[in-house]
Amino acid sequence: MDTLPTTQLKTVTDAFDYKGFPAEKSKTGGWTSASMILGGEVMERLTTLGITVNLVTYLTGTMHLGNAASANIVTNFVGTSFMLCLFGGFLGDTYVGRYLNIAVFAAVQATGVALLTISTIIPSLTPPICTEHTHCVKANHKQLMVLFLALYVTALGTGGLKSSVPGFGSDQFDATDKEENKQMIKFLNWFYFFANIGSLMAVTVLVYIQDHQGRDWGYGICACAILIALVVFLCGTSKYRYKKPVGSPLTQIAVVFVAAWRKRNLQLPSDSAFLFNDDDVLHEPPKIKKQRLPHSMQFRFLDKAAIKDSENTVGIMKINKWYLSTLTDVEEVKLVLRMLPIWASTIVFWTVQVQMMTLSVSQATTMDRHIGKSFQIPAASMTCFLIGTILLTVPFYDRIISPVARRVLKNPQGLTPLQHTGVGLVLSILSMVAAALIEEKRIIFARSHGLANNPNAKIPLTVFWLVPQFFIVGAGEAFMYMGQLDFFLRECPDGMKTMSMGLFLSSRSLGFFFSSLLVSTVNKLTGPSNPWIANNLNQGRLYNYYWLLAMLSVINLFIYLACAKWYVYKDKKLAEEVIMEE
Repeated sequence: MDTLPTTQLKTVTDAFDYKGFPAEKSKTGGWTSASMILGGEVMERLTTLGITVNLVTYLTGTMHLGNAASANIVTNFVGTSFMLCLFGGFLGDTYVGRYLNIAVFAAVQATGVALLTISTIIPSLTPPICTEHTHCVKANHKQLMVLFLALYVTALGTGGLKSSVPGFGSDQFDATDKEENKQMIKFLNWFYFFANIGSLMAVTVLVYIQDHQGRDWGYGICACAILIALVVFLCGTSKYRYKKPVGSPLTQIAVVFVAAWRKRNLQLPSDSAFLFNDDDVLHEPPKIKKQRLPHSMQFRFLDKAAIKDSENTVGIMKINKWYLSTLTDVEEVKLVLRMLPIWASTIVFWTVQVQMMTLSVSQATTMDRHIGKSFQIPAASMTCFLIGTILLTVPFYDRIISPVARRVLKNPQGLTPLQHTGVGLVLSILSMVAAALIEEKRIIFARSHGLANNPNAKIPLTVFWLVPQFFIVGAGEAFMYMGQLDFFLRECPDGMKTMSMGLFLSSRSLGFFFSSLLVSTVNKLTGPSNPWIANNLNQGRLYNYYWLLAMLSVINLFIYLACAKWYVYKDKKLAEEVIMEE
């Protein structure tokens, strides 16, 4: 009697399908489901940047607000969006999971963009148009309230959404499978590439529509784009791999600190083998088996959380978790603590980057933006040089820099995540030096042509002089984002992936908030009589502000280098433990 070939279904150990069964590799995940996530990300980025990149010109040109006030509104809006990534990450890791997080917050974002569109359609929600014979009337309280409501509902949706998308995309690949793990790394690199395809569409096509057809059309397209993203995402429901929330990472961190504090007077054992590390006993109900991490010598005071003493009987199932933690839980908390200095030292980079969406756009409005005699580049479309550089840098690194780096550094990754980040920080310094020098030239040109006192004058200096600062920041952002995305997804504990992405994105938030604080402080210290950032840029000294950012970036680079030298990669520690066992 012939026997049928024994073909066992290959499943992913820690993932399940939409019916709750173990996820089959042949029917779920992989590039089929990842491509739907990438398609949705293109539309989401089109929506987000379609609002952000041209918002400063809307605030100055339509709502009649000043340059400094408009720049602060934009940075506060974008900063809030990224800060809310921490909230979205907490929900995704603790309660609802990444799939539901994306679906719900995409709907919230669509609601916010719809409100923004409506605010541009109803005439009473914007101030009257300026004419030569009338004084420009600033937006009143009601108009600003409606605008802020729309912006911050959008920010809530954006924040909840952004922290979950990269993590959910990486969930579609089995990290324990060598081939799928390679595909996951490739997905993370191309995720950023496709996101910037959406960004490029936003700063070219969408900005042109906003400037020539009206904001109602521009923002209406944004609302449709995020709805399309939601529909595309939901269409992949039966193809995705899902992972269960593993509990609150904040609770785990608090538990370890409390347990260590309560046993602060106890003596640590000389051998870490005497520390408690039985997950099955401590965690009720049973959760996904955690990866055991080797014991580290950093933050040793936290090891006291895993000390076993007479007050705890390990054989009993019910243990007071606020008194005893596993060594694995302690090491996961240490991982997070080691990541924090790296996270903090990237904040200044995003302060530099946001200038390209605010003050550099304001610079562009004062310059000659014509190509030929008839076509004029929208000021906000100058950002396309930043995004275009990102799109060129990603494949250039993948095809040219990475193979060379692998051979020279003898590292299969090419540049490590921290080396990626370091390159980005160096480029941010060069970008601010270039911006300061170009602004000095622009001011000299304005004054030599007698245009310094005319805020509406167009200086006969081509806007393409601004390209170097956009180009250098774009290259820096590509290195920074690739390095940090890899760093925060691979170095974080397994159960904190969404929260880790929220932490990564919150560094952008703090960078934008720091920009707002810096602009306000600089204007306050320089005074209204001779401000660095004036409503009429031709009378200001914006170049001094750029020099200040360059100096802050240099100081930040040295701090980062110290933090990077101190950091120990999780993979390196695991490899060292394997060698010791052998």
